[in-house]
Amino acid sequence: MVNYCSYYLYMNQEIKKAILGEGIISGYLSIFFSLLSLGAVICFLFPEYLTTAEFRINYPINIFRWMIFGGLVFSFLFAFLSLLLSKRAKFAFIGMALSVTAIILGGSNIEVGSFDQGAFSISLDWLILDILALSLIFIPLELFFPKRKGQSKFHPEWRTDLIYLFKAQLLIQYTAVAVKMPAELFFSDLGMNEVQDLVSDLPFIAQLFLAMFVADLFQYFIHRLFHVNPFMWRFHSIHHSIRYVDWIAGSRLHLVDILITRSFSYIPLYVLGFSNDVFYVYVVIVALQAVTAHTNARIPFGFLKYVFVTPQYHHWHHSKAKETHDKNFAIHFPFIDKLFGTYHLPSDEWPEEMGLEDESFPKGYLRAANLPIFY
Repeated sequence: MVNYCSYYLYMNQEIKKAILGEGIISGYLSIFFSLLSLGAVICFLFPEYLTTAEFRINYPINIFRWMIFGGLVFSFLFAFLSLLLSKRAKFAFIGMALSVTAIILGGSNIEVGSFDQGAFSISLDWLILDILALSLIFIPLELFFPKRKGQSKFHPEWRTDLIYLFKAQLLIQYTAVAVKMPAELFFSDLGMNEVQDLVSDLPFIAQLFLAMFVADLFQYFIHRLFHVNPFMWRFHSIHHSIRYVDWIAGSRLHLVDILITRSFSYIPLYVLGFSNDVFYVYVVIVALQAVTAHTNARIPFGFLKYVFVTPQYHHWHHSKAKETHDKNFAIHFPFIDKLFGTYHLPSDEWPEEMGLEDESFPKGYLRAANLPIFY
């Protein structure tokens, strides 16, 4: 344990030395903005395959063109800064190459392709907007209000967590669309018309809070099952292997974990007849709150921490202490844990260590993603 801790402290120090003032952060930012801009341009070219049908008809196209322009400008500015500061300019050149590709394909003047729905679609538009919004919210939050000040933003596993982030955020939207048809097909004859009419007649806000409660209740039980069932724990243990809990690391989830948990949360919303507007607002809320719950931020929520799941509340779920492993399963409302005896929130205390006791847990995305196969 001592050797392990010493190694990671050393790695954090070396990473910080390598990054500060050497153009690496600006290089990463250049790649980040160029990837978002290139992705947006590709969405303009192939909207029938890469955008969400329910969203694209309402998109403010001119605003998106200005966003692409801004992304390209920032990409070149950060690439130039990286070239000035860095002895290794590969990140700057990658950012510029991606931006040039986006410009060749049309840049901010890109015309919109066909809106006819393709045989299949991937919600790349959701992923781009989601990642952009999350980055603008949580990077400054963790930068200026960190709970664990010594936790590096570029810890040894951040690249692995970044892969998980892109995958998890895409699958939140994909699962929402994918389970709709099976839910309507298999549960349409349950004789719940009166219940559905009652739900659909509720005001928007009332529907939204009821949807959050129903989804969280079903999510609670499947989440708890992932903990108590040895086979399902093999998948979910990947999420609890996080040692540096932050807004990116919270998305470290196995594909099976994501699909099962999200399906169990979404299907009841379809069955009970919640409106499409409520459903898609909920999809945005669950994506936002799931990230918020893992954020390394010390923002005081006051009495609200007893009403909604906060970082302090969920960090106890990730504590290395065995007595808290099976606590705080809810993702929206702590009172659900209260109802079933799994509530744990000791005043203003936070857990000291995160992760699993098994320090030999596989490193890297591919090994962890295939973990259950090798058990």
